[in-house]
Amino acid sequence: MGASVAVAAPAASVNAPTAPAQDASSGKREVLSAVLEAWKAADIDAVCSHLDDDVVWHYAAGVLPPLRGALAARAFLQKLRDDIAEVRWRIFNYAETGDLLFVEGVDEYIAANSARAVAPYAGVLVFRGAKICEWRDYFDRGQLEKTRAGEAPPEFVEALIARPAR
Repeated sequence: MGASVAVAAPAASVNAPTAPAQDASSGKREVLSAVLEAWKAADIDAVCSHLDDDVVWHYAAGVLPPLRGALAARAFLQKLRDDIAEVRWRIFNYAETGDLLFVEGVDEYIAANSARAVAPYAGVLVFRGAKICEWRDYFDRGQLEKTRAGEAPPEFVEALIARPAR
């Protein structure tokens, strides 16, 4: 005889345009939106106001060691801001469960040298209350560097990043 299997509804709240009732966010998406808007405005104080003092930020997870603490994150953001003329970072999809927020989007900006830097992006944010205490960014740093140097992204990358933001 076969075993009986119980299937439960997923615990995550997923942003889906066909089911807005599922978008019962606990505020994590709004925190990320505030960070994104602050970063677009080059307001490092506002960005850092959403980070826990002990934040561990893997800006390029698997490539670079993490930044540890809000002061290290602030110093990194100040250096990064000097190299960015315009931020075009966008989020396409997100899912939330417990203290986690998962996002998919594009890391895109116009560099100080006027080049368009672009790479598809995924991130995992862990919250302690309303503050981000862990942040892991996943993107192809090589792709970002190639476009930052002036190389056009491949068509398949353009197709990935051409989707509408949410």
